Amino acid sequence: MKKFEEKTIQSELKFKGRIITLQVDEVELPNGKTSNREIVKHPGAVAVIAVTKDNKIILVEQFRKALERSIIEIPAGKIEIGEAPEITALRELEEETGYTTDNLQYIQSFSTSPGFADEIIHLYFADNIVKMEQPVGLDEDEFVELLHVSLTEMEEMVKKQQIYDAKTAFAYIWLKDYFKEA
Repeated sequence: MKKFEEKTIQSELKFKGRIITLQVDEVELPNGKTSNREIVKHPGAVAVIAVTKDNKIILVEQFRKALERSIIEIPAGKIEIGEAPEITALRELEEETGYTTDNLQYIQSFSTSPGFADEIIHLYFADNIVKMEQPVGLDEDEFVELLHVSLTEMEEMVKKQQIYDAKTAFAYIWLKDYFKEA
């Protein structure tokens, strides 16, 4: 959909990091005037809603420097260059939780912060998960605590703002429907 499209006149790279780049685009607005847009470019990410055989939801708690606090999230991670999202989803599930699955189901993709970033998260579901005998392990700069919670406990975490990110809040809403149907 291109309603109210802003046409790029020029684009200038301002920063290139390990995870993101920042560019400033000069754009022509629908009324013919011009403006600048600061845009964060991101390779995309995946997130996994993982549910055990006894209906416990797998979450991870970790410190998020950008927020200066720990939050509780569904397992997630950045897509590596050339990696298919479903491969990233399985890798992140294994690395962050020590669980694996042979049945990863795609749910949907969504934008995280469309006002300034192009990041898309691809959301997957796995309910046929098994604990790995030889867990892969976390990246060397990752520190997480694994949690197994009920839907009711997850709801309390949302209310207490322990769950504070959009992907995990979205997962909670999705899981409410999932458990209704189960």
